[in-house]
Amino acid sequence: MDTPAVTQSAQQTESKPTLVRGLSLLDSVLLLVSGIIGSSIFLTAKDIAGPLPQPVLFLLVWVLGGVVSLFACVAFAELGSMFPDSGGQYVYLREAYGDLVAFLYGWMLFAVANGGTIAALSVASAAYMGQIIPVISQEHVVFAAFGITFTRAHVVGLVLILLLTYVNVVGLRWGALLQNVSTWSKFTAMAAFVVLGFAIGKGSWGNFSGHGVSLSMGLGPGQFISALGIGLIAVFWAYDGWVYITWVAGEVKEPRRNVPLAMVLGILVVGVIYMAMNMTYVYAMPLSEVAKHETIAHAAAASLFSPGAAVWLSATIAISCFSAAATCTLSGARVYLAMAQDGVFFKRMAVIHPKWRTPAFSLIGQGVWAALLTVSGRYDQLYTYVIYGMVLSYTLTVIGLFILRWKRPDIPRPYRCTGYPWLPGIYILIGAAWTLNTIITRPTEAFWGTAIVLIGVPGYLYWKRASRKVAVE
Repeated sequence: MDTPAVTQSAQQTESKPTLVRGLSLLDSVLLLVSGIIGSSIFLTAKDIAGPLPQPVLFLLVWVLGGVVSLFACVAFAELGSMFPDSGGQYVYLREAYGDLVAFLYGWMLFAVANGGTIAALSVASAAYMGQIIPVISQEHVVFAAFGITFTRAHVVGLVLILLLTYVNVVGLRWGALLQNVSTWSKFTAMAAFVVLGFAIGKGSWGNFSGHGVSLSMGLGPGQFISALGIGLIAVFWAYDGWVYITWVAGEVKEPRRNVPLAMVLGILVVGVIYMAMNMTYVYAMPLSEVAKHETIAHAAAASLFSPGAAVWLSATIAISCFSAAATCTLSGARVYLAMAQDGVFFKRMAVIHPKWRTPAFSLIGQGVWAALLTVSGRYDQLYTYVIYGMVLSYTLTVIGLFILRWKRPDIPRPYRCTGYPWLPGIYILIGAAWTLNTIITRPTEAFWGTAIVLIGVPGYLYWKRASRKVAVE
C-alpha cells in the first residue's frame, strides 16, 4: 500500500505536464537537414568561386566544410547521448562550465541568433514569394522612417511567424508535420533542379575542367591556405544549424540512440545535397561567371533552362526559407524552456501547456521577439555581430567534451565520440583559429557581438537572485 506521502508525490508528478517524446529518427534527420538548408546554398557560391576559381577546389571546400562539421557532430553526439534533455547545447555548456556560460549562450540565441534567424528567414521567404506574387514584393513600402523601411514582404513575414508559432504551440506532432511537409517539398524541388539540369539543361561538362588553372592557382602555401580559409567561411555558414536537433532532445524517441545518429546522418545528407547543387551550378556556367552572380540559383536556372525558370527557383527558395524557419521555431523554444526551468530566464517560459504538452509560453515569447526584430529591420545586421560567437560556442562545447570526460566519467555514454581525442581536437583548433581571425579582421562586429552577449549578465544576476529567493521561501 502506498503511504500518503508517496501518493501525494505521485499526484503532483501526474498533474505536472511534461513534453512528449514524439519525434522519430526520420523526424529528427529531417529537422536537422531542414534547419541547415535555408537560403545559403542558393547564395554562397559567389563568395567561394571568387577566392577558389578552380572547379576541383570549389567542390573540395564543400567536402572539407562537411567533414569539419562532422568532427564537431561526433563530439556533440557523445554529449547528446549523455544528456538526452531539451536544451541540448545549453545543457552541455551548463554541465561543463556552469550556469553563467550556459545562460550567455542561451541569451545570445534568444536576443539575436535564433530570433534574428526566424525573422530573416520569414522575411526572405516572403520576399521570394513576392517574385511570384508581385503584390507582396519588397518594392511595396508600407512604412519608411528612422532609417527603417518596412515593406509588404515584412508584413507577410510577420504572418508567417504567427503561423509557425501557432502550429508549434498546439502540438509537437503538428509542428513536426509542418516541418516535414515543407522539407520534403524543398527536397523535391531541389532534386528536380539537379536532375533536369543535367538531363535537359543547356550546360557544359567542360566547365569542370580547370582551363589551364593549376590546382594551387599559382599561389604560395600561405596564400593558398588563406584562399581556402576564405572559402570555408561561407561553407561553415551554409552548414550551420546541425545543433538544432540537440535542442529538442527531450522530445526525441530513444534520444541516446537517435540524437547522435540523426546528427551524423543529417550532415551526410546535407553534404550530398550541397555537392549536387554546386555541381549543377558549375555545369550551368564557368566559375568565372559563378563568381559574378549574387543569386547563383537564379542565374544557373536561367542559363540551364530559360529566364522564366528563375520564377520556379524563387518558389523553391521561398519553401526552403520557410522550412528552415519552421525548424528554428520548433527547436529554439526548447532552449529557453530549459533556461527557465533552471531559474535563469522568464519564469513563465518554464511552463509546459497541460493540453498540448508544448513549451507554449516559450514559443509565444520567441515569436513576439522575432516579430519585434522583424519590425526593427535590424535582424540581419545584428546576426552578423554574433556569428563569431556561435562558432565560439561550438568550440567551447567541444572543449567541454574533454572537461566532462574528466569531471563526469560516471555518466553513461551509449555513444562515444569517434576518433577521440583527435577529431574533436582538430575541430577545436580550426574553430579557435576561425574565431580569432574574425576578431582580428572584423573587430567592430566582434566588439558589438561581445557587447550583445554581455548585456545579458544583469538579467542573469536578477533571475538567479529571484530563483534563490523562491527556493528559500
